[in-house]
Amino acid sequence: MVIYFIRMKKAYANNLVPNSLTVLRKAGYSPFRDPQTGDESFIIRLTSEFYPRFHLYVEHAGSSVSFNLHLDQKKPSYGEGHAHGGEYEGSTIEREMGRIDGWVRAGHRTLDTEDHEQENKPVKQSWISKLFN
Repeated sequence: MVIYFIRMKKAYANNLVPNSLTVLRKAGYSPFRDPQTGDESFIIRLTSEFYPRFHLYVEHAGSSVSFNLHLDQKKPSYGEGHAHGGEYEGSTIEREMGRIDGWVRAGHRTLDTEDHEQENKPVKQSWISKLFN
């Protein structure tokens, strides 16, 4: 099911994540556009403050979609001492990626169930056609 797992980047076949926005919203993530760079990503805040937050980028490439996750501990400081304050690996990141993976798999099971139900669903007949068959 999973194509690869390197650090905190996880890739899936496109058919497992037909709509990344839906999966990530169900996992609690909100779309985010960086006001400085215009980059689009997703975030989920861990407190009522803007930081700390999980920050996730979605990348579509060919027949796969990948999620690239890190934890922003504090607001980036720019200037002479460029510092980001992000964590890219560790148990906290692994647990969160596992949680997201659960939402991906749950969505895939739902799609499979819906497809299976459609295939096995009896054709409804009107009461008139039931009388004459």
